[in-house]
Amino acid sequence: MNSGLVHAVQLDGLGGAQTLSDLDKVTQLQSQDKLIWLHFDYSHDETIEWLKSQHFIEEWEWQAMTMDATRPRVAPAESGLLLFLRGVNLNPQQSPEDMVSIRCFVNEHILITCRKRQLMSAQDILASLKAGKGPKNIADLLSTLVQRLTARMQDVIYQIDEQLDAFEDTLDNQEEHIDANLLSTTRRQTIALKRYLKPQKVAISELLEYQPDWLNDTAARKLNEADNALSRYVEELESAIERAQVIQHSLSNQLSEQLNQRMYVMSVVAALFLPLGFLTGLLGVNIGGIPGTESPYAFALFVTTLCLLTGSIGYYFRRKHWL
Repeated sequence: MNSGLVHAVQLDGLGGAQTLSDLDKVTQLQSQDKLIWLHFDYSHDETIEWLKSQHFIEEWEWQAMTMDATRPRVAPAESGLLLFLRGVNLNPQQSPEDMVSIRCFVNEHILITCRKRQLMSAQDILASLKAGKGPKNIADLLSTLVQRLTARMQDVIYQIDEQLDAFEDTLDNQEEHIDANLLSTTRRQTIALKRYLKPQKVAISELLEYQPDWLNDTAARKLNEADNALSRYVEELESAIERAQVIQHSLSNQLSEQLNQRMYVMSVVAALFLPLGFLTGLLGVNIGGIPGTESPYAFALFVTTLCLLTGSIGYYFRRKHWL
């Protein structure tokens, strides 16, 4: 058994599937017009060797399906189509914006999907096939995969919107403070999601333009709905990026204003005490001729003078609206 094989099933055309235990029969089953879905982990060497051995997959095709980094796109292959997609990363302890890549080779008889990390959308489809309520043909299988990948993005985007709403509410509330690190993280997540969703929308649009013979009307409608949903998600992400920028600018302005207010208060206090410091420093020198050294009332008179001087300066600042 191929250690890189996650699952292999043969669709029965009625919404169910049976497990394939022998990959050597794939070519034979294709010639008999059987419908097959093979799901691999491309990080295993056995997966690469198996793809190399298939006569209907060209060298550049299996290399593209197993390369380390890809971006969403569609490309015509010798015996089908190559489709590269991304799904949000919902695996435990991982970030949604670190999207999982899934690479597809598809024609009317077979769908080969390759991924490195676990993808819940593929597991959902397999579960529906085992329950007898899954896709009935390859076109339906591919469109369902695209639809499920797209649907799982919705919750992540809604969470970003809710987080930005919370930031805006906090910004209006002077008693609370925005977590600047969390705001930066949210902004990075939004930019990373848009980076993959925009080309993914283009890839699905191009797939609809190719309109291969095996892509029936029902599957095309599903893909069109996924294309429309991705258009909406891209627009929402662009709006979220702009909102995050506005919040960040507002936060910076708010912090700058608070700093300016504190510096202003410190400047006023320094201005109030500047003449007092000058007088006390002048009368504190240890040389002869300092007035009042022989009078018992000199200190009280000096303190009273300082108080009156401070009050006069404060009144002057008040009249100038500096206080």
